Amino acid sequence: MVSRRAMLLAAAAGTLAGCGPARHHATSAPASPAPSSAAASSAPPPPKVRLIGDGSTSDTGPQPHQPVARPLRPGEEPPQFVVFSWDGSGRADLFTRFRELARELHGNMTFFLTGLYTLPKSKRMLYRPPRHPAGASAIGWFSEKSVHGTIGQLGPAWLAGNEIGTHFNGHFCGPGGVERWSPSDWDSEIDQALSFVRNWRTNTGFTDLPPLPFDYGKELIGGRTPCLEGQKNLLKASRAQQWKYDSSGTGTQVWPKQWKNGLWQVPMQSIPFPGHSFEVISMDYNIMFNQSRTPHGDPARHQAWKAQARDAYLAGFRRAYTGNRAPLIIGNHFENWNRGIYMDAITEAARAMAQHPHVRFVSFRQLVAWLEAQNEAVLKRLRALPVGRAPRGGWAEYLGSAG
Repeated sequence: MVSRRAMLLAAAAGTLAGCGPARHHATSAPASPAPSSAAASSAPPPPKVRLIGDGSTSDTGPQPHQPVARPLRPGEEPPQFVVFSWDGSGRADLFTRFRELARELHGNMTFFLTGLYTLPKSKRMLYRPPRHPAGASAIGWFSEKSVHGTIGQLGPAWLAGNEIGTHFNGHFCGPGGVERWSPSDWDSEIDQALSFVRNWRTNTGFTDLPPLPFDYGKELIGGRTPCLEGQKNLLKASRAQQWKYDSSGTGTQVWPKQWKNGLWQVPMQSIPFPGHSFEVISMDYNIMFNQSRTPHGDPARHQAWKAQARDAYLAGFRRAYTGNRAPLIIGNHFENWNRGIYMDAITEAARAMAQHPHVRFVSFRQLVAWLEAQNEAVLKRLRALPVGRAPRGGWAEYLGSAG
């Protein structure tokens, strides 16, 4: 969820131009003969697996399906990046749904995992939240079945090219919440999020799940704070300073820049809100709050609200696509608010976006890799473009001398 302050903000307000697509459309072809023994012997060996710790995680080598970033050529039009990100990522059925949507889009997404979703309630006393009693959580605890389902989704998601970030653990918002945490509090919270993933086998006792195919300490390069609060001291935490980006807080549809510590700023964005004079934060919760103020609004209005949510995402997309081409950042939850209309709105909007050329659905990790591959003069030109403003004279002229 989002804090009341964020609510008020909401109410007031191929190549991948350097990255090849993560996968291609399948094409039908006649069956091929079985490979000869010589061809089979020349096939690359499967990656070596190095178990880590208690075997909950493992090192299987570089992540598959990652596009290769390259700098824009002089005068080349930048792609329209779209980042779909999911806060919590703790329901197996919905995890599957949006992994499949990413595959359909020939792209990837970022799943911000809540660490407690890998910890059974019986082991809740292992969690020692900053400034709260041991075992406390503002979001409750998953059943063993749900924990099992969540852990089972992480490996396939990563192997398909998606990113596993963090939404931290206890989701403490408002008075006494994360807004008051110190940098050392955030270090503790991050260490615990890492520990719950790295030790799920010991904590759960599950023996029928394979080890995760990644080292979470290396995989984790960014996150989003609960309720978009507490960013100031998070950025001072020693753990966060080793990351690549942060997607907390709010901003506008402009090209990302870096803080002094080198982290990329990729906050939630204000986008047009059809039917209103103000803009809304590009997140399902904020749209829902401005529509119904409750997750259980009038069913008679659900279809109209779904269309409005979809059209808000598409309005933000069009403003970027026809304007400055700033990456579109959209945040979501695995929640059936107003009977799931916001997840349906995302699905419809994503499929409409995919009909346009030069659109790339990427994770934050992939977006950052592209940004870091660019010439600084190119990035400076891109950041100089205001919200919705296309370069006068076209991209070839605007970026022609900045490559």
